[in-house]
Amino acid sequence: MHPIEAMSDTFKLLGDKTRLTILGLLQERELCVCNLVDILEMSQPSVSQHLRKMKAGGLVHEERRGKWTYYSLSLDDKPYVRDILARMPSQTAKLNWLDHHLAASVCN
Repeated sequence: MHPIEAMSDTFKLLGDKTRLTILGLLQERELCVCNLVDILEMSQPSVSQHLRKMKAGGLVHEERRGKWTYYSLSLDDKPYVRDILARMPSQTAKLNWLDHHLAASVCN
């Protein structure tokens, strides 16, 4: 695939608010699907669909642990995405909310 075409496909993935939010959250730390469900207040199938698209686009890495899958950023070959994420608003408040409500998480 031509580099411009690859970048265009990546920017299409970044054009979705939910996917951009997920990437911003993953920039802060690795998260389980269930954590993203809680933060985004979306169904697990919807969150998983977004994550599948981002994995196919080479933006995230997944690791299976028991019945849950954890996601982290995979941007070594996409420094331009790191540049974009560096300018995103902080997602710390959402992660602090998650930490405070973790006992009620669907993961537990």
